[in-house]
Amino acid sequence: MAAAEGSGRHRAFKRLVAGAPVLRDLADAIHLICILHGQFPGVIDLVASHSGIPADHPWVQNARAGFAFERAYLVRIAVAAGPMPSTPGQAESEATVIAQRHAVEMLGRSDRTGCALGAAAALVLDWAEIRGLLDTTADRLGLIDPPGTMLPASTATAAVVSELVTRPAIERAVLFGAQQLLLQHQGLWTLLEARAEARGRS
Repeated sequence: MAAAEGSGRHRAFKRLVAGAPVLRDLADAIHLICILHGQFPGVIDLVASHSGIPADHPWVQNARAGFAFERAYLVRIAVAAGPMPSTPGQAESEATVIAQRHAVEMLGRSDRTGCALGAAAALVLDWAEIRGLLDTTADRLGLIDPPGTMLPASTATAAVVSELVTRPAIERAVLFGAQQLLLQHQGLWTLLEARAEARGRS
């Protein structure tokens, strides 16, 4: 699902990582990603208390520590990028991403066993794509060489899902959480595409 419906499939994301984007489009993406995932606690921080996974489970510990590292890297890039680019409909855009963040938090706080795990696993898997955008922006800004990621490998993430999905109901909840998280990412890239077009017209 992450491969088929993740960020790497969206045309706006492809333009940001593989095209020749202007720096303000990259900065805009970084700032909106920061609104969506730069807050604590995030969906990965919430997974231990809302999914039935023990807090000392190795995947949980590695994912939380790894994403804390990614969050700090994201914030550092956002600071280096300067203010969010002026764009028509700014208030509406920010409100949209804040609503997306609330939706992601609701996935992380869900009492439906497996939902939070699905969302957290999807974020870890899709972040492998998003990390490329962070690294591209860091390079354009002249920051130090991008650090290596500390997030769990895709094989470890797949293993923990297989370990904890013991009933069809849990499997459905995991798939729901993952799908909803990926939909929020797709919505983010669509919004960024619209904002870039609006700046081009203004």
